[in-house]
Amino acid sequence: MTLIDSPRTTVSHPLSRLTAEEITAATAIVRAAGLVQESSKFVYVGLEEPHKRDVLAWTPGDPIERRVRALLLDRATGNGRDLTVSVTGGTVVTDVEIDGVADGQVPILDAEFEAIEPILAADEQWIAAMAKRGLDVADVRCVPLSAGSYFPGEYGHRIARVLGFHQADESDLPWAHPVDGVVAFVDITRGVALDVQDHYDLPVPAERADLTPDVHPSPVRDLRPIEITQPEGPSFTVEDDVVRWAGWEFRVGFDAREGLVLNQLSIDGRSVVHRASIAEMVVPYADPSPVRFWQNYFDVGEYVFARYTNSLELGCDCLGEIHYLDATLADEDGAPRVIRNAVCLHEEDYGVGWKHTDLFNGMAETRRSRRLVISFFTTIGNYDYGFYWYLYTDGTIQLESKATGIVFTSAYRGEEHPYATEVAPGLGAPFHQHLFSARLDMAVDGADGSGNTVHEVDAVRLPMSDTNPYGNAFARRLTPLTRESEAQRLTDATVGRTWHVVNPSKTNRLGQPVGYALHPLNGPVLLADEQSSIHKRATFSTRSLWVTEYDPAERYPAGDFVNQHPGDGGLPAFVAGDAPLEDTDVVLWHTFGLTHFPRPEDWPVMPTDYSGFTLKPVGFFDRNPALGVPPSTSSHCSPGEGHCG
Repeated sequence: MTLIDSPRTTVSHPLSRLTAEEITAATAIVRAAGLVQESSKFVYVGLEEPHKRDVLAWTPGDPIERRVRALLLDRATGNGRDLTVSVTGGTVVTDVEIDGVADGQVPILDAEFEAIEPILAADEQWIAAMAKRGLDVADVRCVPLSAGSYFPGEYGHRIARVLGFHQADESDLPWAHPVDGVVAFVDITRGVALDVQDHYDLPVPAERADLTPDVHPSPVRDLRPIEITQPEGPSFTVEDDVVRWAGWEFRVGFDAREGLVLNQLSIDGRSVVHRASIAEMVVPYADPSPVRFWQNYFDVGEYVFARYTNSLELGCDCLGEIHYLDATLADEDGAPRVIRNAVCLHEEDYGVGWKHTDLFNGMAETRRSRRLVISFFTTIGNYDYGFYWYLYTDGTIQLESKATGIVFTSAYRGEEHPYATEVAPGLGAPFHQHLFSARLDMAVDGADGSGNTVHEVDAVRLPMSDTNPYGNAFARRLTPLTRESEAQRLTDATVGRTWHVVNPSKTNRLGQPVGYALHPLNGPVLLADEQSSIHKRATFSTRSLWVTEYDPAERYPAGDFVNQHPGDGGLPAFVAGDAPLEDTDVVLWHTFGLTHFPRPEDWPVMPTDYSGFTLKPVGFFDRNPALGVPPSTSSHCSPGEGHCG
């Protein structure tokens, strides 16, 4: 194995984000090993995080070995490689050729997407299909999409399925003009259209989507500016990616695949979560037509969605006293590139935190709630997704996803095809879901996570009896999830189902085990049939909760290589061993999201829709942790009327 001189590491922690120098060094090591051909591209370069025990054993001054995972694609052959590179050791540690049939394909490159339109512009079938509709191929934007896994003849080949959208001029929004009825199957590696299928001919919707009053008149909303000021500056500090605020402490991470990562999250010096991220998302569509039955995108695993992270702007994406963090990722040639202002940190007032005016002792006290916001936004094709982590003064952790942008469109085929909403004249928006998987490596009051147990907690209605003569009693049922086979659960709003991660070895002053509870938002999981391809490939999204024993190799709920994977990867494989879960190091995988029946109000740009979950302390503290929040001293307070809220 060829070694090159290792760079002098400048990072201060095993979980420090990759630097530009480390990305450059890692890709140079791969080149020196003879693994990069003229036709090779770097699909992904990311930190290979060390085992949790090694992170916890490390102390400042100890040496830090830095390893990088790199995925390579040879565009000439379509073959992929999965590499582990020791940046500090200057060598390739592992080199695995990816079996494109059994393992799936590496994610899709931007360069591959960009190659599609020229391929189809020269294809006679595509030209003929456009001409049939009176369209010039030069005015049709080709939208290549991940192919899924459907036809044996495609296995082992890099395939994209392509839909067309008419664009009359440079300012025209193509999503308003779907060329419905036509779909192309393209072999990306060979650079040819395998098939162009013209199933039916529907009128191309004509109305433009320009956000102008002449096209889309709207009532004017007279609003005056809101200015948020913190004259003494923010209450948080950021030092070497470590953020401290109101007793909270965590390390910011960022990955091209997962985006924003929170590491080693603790409050008052007590650990809560070792690592939190959005590890996958799938967007399955409901239209069963031959043009669209295959539409289901894994934006994390197939597209590496955080490489499309937006550069955030003050006053637009974030408001107030802002601290930005840049993100350094690798481009497809393996060179570092910087996304300016990729992560935004700021504080927000969040209304009344607690309040009481007492009848007997004259008490009149109010404290306002405040939260720290850590966020990023990414754009994948037509949709824009924001992910906002909130930390509150009462010990609550919340994740909120924000979906906006432009709905994926079709021609509207009428009520006889009941799988879409008409959102503009002749324009349809197919029904679909946005299902996310949060990976929560828990460590409740023990940094190594050992000693944690998960209980499913339901409200229980009790029948009238000798002990409940008036029938008003109800109780709480705690069911420990003792093995991975038992820990595949669904939400149930009828019993207020939550899941508590407790540490029985630690108790509060009342002798109760300390814990944190996962409060889900109730909504449908994957709605596709159990026999469907997407059900097999996105099995993670068929359950609201999975619990697994910690394994650093288990990072992605749909598996390492999602693109064209045949299925049963990720969580189904992780739980096959049925590991015991009591008093151990547990990882929660929580599915949440939206089931979207589009409305006319979602056009021409979709108002933000929200989903997410909350982690709340349950016995973790001895009393309300927000008692320490000081009364407000704002100039808006009225003196002599108690503490201001």
